[in-house]
Parts: sequence; C-alpha cells; structure tokens
Amino acid sequence: MPSIPPRLHFPSPYETPTVLPTAAERIAMDDGALIATFVYGTPGPIGSLPAPILMLHGNGEDHTIFGPTIDAAVASGHAVVAIDSRAQGKSSRGKLPLTYELLASDALTILDTLGVPAAHVLGFSDGAIEGLLLARDHGERVLSLMSIGANLTPESVIEDEEWDIDNSIAANRNWYSYWTTHPTTGVDPDLLTPSPQEASITAELLQLMLDEPHIPAESLSTIACPTTIMVGEFDCIVPEETQAIHSSIAGSRLIVVPEASHSLPKQIPDLVAEELLSTVAAAETSLR
Repeated sequence: MPSIPPRLHFPSPYETPTVLPTAAERIAMDDGALIATFVYGTPGPIGSLPAPILMLHGNGEDHTIFGPTIDAAVASGHAVVAIDSRAQGKSSRGKLPLTYELLASDALTILDTLGVPAAHVLGFSDGAIEGLLLARDHGERVLSLMSIGANLTPESVIEDEEWDIDNSIAANRNWYSYWTTHPTTGVDPDLLTPSPQEASITAELLQLMLDEPHIPAESLSTIACPTTIMVGEFDCIVPEETQAIHSSIAGSRLIVVPEASHSLPKQIPDLVAEELLSTVAAAETSLR
C-alpha cells in the first residue's frame, strides 16, 4: 500500500482574477472532451468585438493562473478568452492521446465556436508551447504571441532535487493502481486527495512533459506576428533553447527576468501584464 499520497501537482498559491467572467461554458470536442471556456471583459458576443486575448496555462494548472493579468487586460479594455486545457481545471479528459498539437487544436475549436477569427495569444509553459504551434501552423489566427517559459524538446527541461518527474509519475500511478485494485470497505476513493482518477490524470500530464514536444527551432521561422519571448533568469528551461526560439522568430523580443524562475505569471504578474499589453499594442499598431 502507498504509505503517503503523491504530492499535489504544482500546489503553490497564486492570485486568481478579481473580475468575474461574463460567460463560462464547456465546449465539446469531437472526442467527447468538454473544454471549460471563460470570457472576461465583454457583456456581448465576443466574435463581434475587436480581437480578444487568448490565454493558455501550464501543465496541471487552470486559467486562473493568469488572475492579475486577466484583471489588467480587462482594465485596459481588452476582452479575454481563457481556457482550462483538457484534463485540467474544469475540463474533462476526452479519449484522444494527449499531445501539444491536440491542445492547440482544442484552442482553435474554441475560437471557432465563439466566432473569433483571430486572437492575441498569451501562453505559459505548456500553453507557451501551444502558442508557438498555433502561430507557426495557423498564423492567420494569431495576431500577436507572448510565449512564457516554452521549450522545444523534453530534454531541455531542468529537473531539480525537489522535483523528480519520473518519481512523481510513479507515485501517482501507484496511488491509482492501489485504490482501483484494492477496494476498501468504508473508504470512498473519490474523497481522497488526490482521488485515484486525479492521480491517473496527473501521471498522464507529467508523462506528456517527458515525451514531448518535438519542435524543430527552424520551423518557427514562419511566425510573422509581433512576438515576445519571456523567461526567468533561473527558469527550468535551458537558456540555449530559449535563445533558439528567439533566434528563429524574426523580430521577436527576448525578455529574461532577473532573479525569477519559471512561474512568471505567479511571481511577477504586473510585469507579465505590462509586456503582454505592449505586445498586443504592437500588433494593433501594425494592423492600422
């Protein structure tokens, strides 16, 4: 029997949005996944308004990681579409194998369903990978891109002594296996933290980080929208990979935040909002 439950996936606290969503719904994907989608900053149909900011969060999180950034975007007059990626937050898993390409495809389906032809994209960590894929493969849908803490290969993620991804995966799988193969009278497994199903999904999400992405740096040369690449000085992404992303996207800005680590939306939300709005403004100016 597992002696202790596996640790929570990215448990550190952060500020959630103070503004309320003006719309919130689960949008169905073809494989049955229901993707929780939240609109902020507009009382009416978002497809009839200026292009919104699409926000894509990191592995094991939900859209509220962008709390202060959502607040700042709305205060500046921009609408926001924020997604809980499949198997995370309020979204369900669906049947298809998890890939970053699938998560990017989900985001496109959300925009199509909302009637949004193009958006500014803010992506953090896994969401930054998705943002790169969207801007590369569907450039007509991405007006600007802010990529925070993206990597192109799984080998470029630096693990430390406190976070061993392989052991985390094993712990979650063992927790799932025990409680699903040893029914115990008097214990409702769904009331455990994590529940067996939550542990199984956490293991799958962590495995995604070990297996993917595989993005050739040179393929990013097709990205033509105003782009900002942002990382912390002590990010868990090797600096050479960040430099490869920056060098491959002509005209992109590279911002390395001193003394910061990976979780910039939590650590320095004001600077993230400032640089996001600057990137959006650059795109809006170029479109006039």
